[in-house]
Amino acid sequence: MSRVGKAPVFFDSGVQVSLTPANEVVVKGGKSTLTVPLKPVIKAKIEGDQIILTRENDEPQTRAYHGLFRALVQNAVTGVSKGWSRELVLNGVGYRASVSGKTLEMNLGYSHPIKFSIPDGIEIKVDKNTTVTVTGADRSKVGQVAAKIRGFRPPEPYLGKGVKYSDEHIRRKAGKSAGK
Repeated sequence: MSRVGKAPVFFDSGVQVSLTPANEVVVKGGKSTLTVPLKPVIKAKIEGDQIILTRENDEPQTRAYHGLFRALVQNAVTGVSKGWSRELVLNGVGYRASVSGKTLEMNLGYSHPIKFSIPDGIEIKVDKNTTVTVTGADRSKVGQVAAKIRGFRPPEPYLGKGVKYSDEHIRRKAGKSAGK
C-alpha cells in the first residue's frame, strides 16, 4: 500500500461528498464545489465521515496514482471547508498593487501598469499596496494564479526587487567588486 494512499480522507459535517458513475469525487462545502476525476485504476468509497481510496493492482504507476489522488481529494476537502491562500509581497521603489472589480492592477517598474483579470473561484485582496493575498477553494488554481502574478516581475538576486512569495527566501549575490 502507498503510505499516503492508504490513509483515509476525513471530512466534517459541513462538507458533502458524493461519487459519480464517471469515477469522480464531488466535494461540496461552504466555499464552493470541487470535482476530482479519478483514473480508472483508482476507486473511491465513502464510509461514514471518511473517503477511502483503493487501487486495482500493485504496478508502480498505479501506486503513484494512489497517493496522488488521495492527496488531491484531501486538498479538495480542505479547500471547500477552510480554503487555500498564498501571499505575495511586492518589493521595490514604486511597486504597488490595487484591486478594482475583477482586475488586479500592478505597477512593477515597467513603463505601463499591468492589468491581471482575476479568474472565477479566486479572490484577491491587497494590503498596504504591497501585499497581495490570493485565496480560493482550489489549491492548484490558487498556486497557478500566484505563480502568474509572481511571473510578471520575479525577484532578482542583486537588490531583491520584484514579486515574491511571503515565505520565499531570495538568495542574494554580491555586486561587482572594485578592481585596481
